[in-house]
Amino acid sequence: MKKKLLNLFVVLFFVVAFAVLFSATTLAYIDPSVMTYAIQATAGIVIALGAALGMYFRSAKKKIGKKLGVDENKNKEVESDDIVISKKEEPKKDKEKK
Repeated sequence: MKKKLLNLFVVLFFVVAFAVLFSATTLAYIDPSVMTYAIQATAGIVIALGAALGMYFRSAKKKIGKKLGVDENKNKEVESDDIVISKKEEPKKDKEKK
């Protein structure tokens, strides 16, 4: 294990050393709108990862709850879905006219 870790550090050292030694300086212009796209892409990735992790943890929580016998809806009150339609009463007509 120590030998593999040592080999990994040696390879990493040489990769970084060659990258530093053989790098070239370039003059380039980055358009300001590129930064806007980069921020949008980063935000999109973060939001997508957050949604995926949220869905994963919710399903894991349900599976663990089922195995442990925990009912998450135990103390919740549920309203009925009954629809009540009341008809308006028509005004009573006097049978007697004066």
